[in-house]
Amino acid sequence: MPSFFGSKDRAGAGAVANERISRHSSGWGQLLERLRTEASLRVLDIGPTSSTNINFITALGHSIYLANLAEDAAKREWLIAQEDGSFRFDVERFLAAHLNFSGRGFDIVLLWDTADYLPEELLGPALERIHEVMEPGGQMLAMFHSPASPSALVAPNTGFSRYHLTDTNKVDVQRAGEYPLLNAYSNRQIEKLLGSFKGFHFYLGKDNVREVVVTR
Repeated sequence: MPSFFGSKDRAGAGAVANERISRHSSGWGQLLERLRTEASLRVLDIGPTSSTNINFITALGHSIYLANLAEDAAKREWLIAQEDGSFRFDVERFLAAHLNFSGRGFDIVLLWDTADYLPEELLGPALERIHEVMEPGGQMLAMFHSPASPSALVAPNTGFSRYHLTDTNKVDVQRAGEYPLLNAYSNRQIEKLLGSFKGFHFYLGKDNVREVVVTR
């Protein structure tokens, strides 16, 4: 279930212990400037719980709300058996359980690389729900692994990770599980997935992970 942490002004999941690796993030650098200059923002951090992120955001006077969609979506409890022996993902029940924010609106969303770990039938509705709960002018940072080759989905550097914020344009990346990378989208596919948003700013990292900052 989601959890909420607020600053005084405005009211984890188990992880694999591993080394933190510093990674340049132009997208995070862009959002950091906003967090430094505006007051009492609401931040939605979609990924494994990070006490670093909670402390960092609340120390700046903002509020942070957490939802680990990739870990929860990997559980079999969301699969509904069909008569032909196949399974259907229970999208509506998942959204009600994990993307119900009780009327809160968000100014900044940190999606990280969650989109690449969600079943395709869930991803579109999840992005629409996120769009709905963002304030006008709100911004979201998302990361996508490059689909440059068929091996992208099994590459050793695509393990599910926790992202820890810093006060620079870098984030610390730490392995947080062994969930399979389900998708690898092209830029055109990313723009289609995020079609409800505007103001696309793409950044290409040295690790073949593309970042995009979009605006509500």
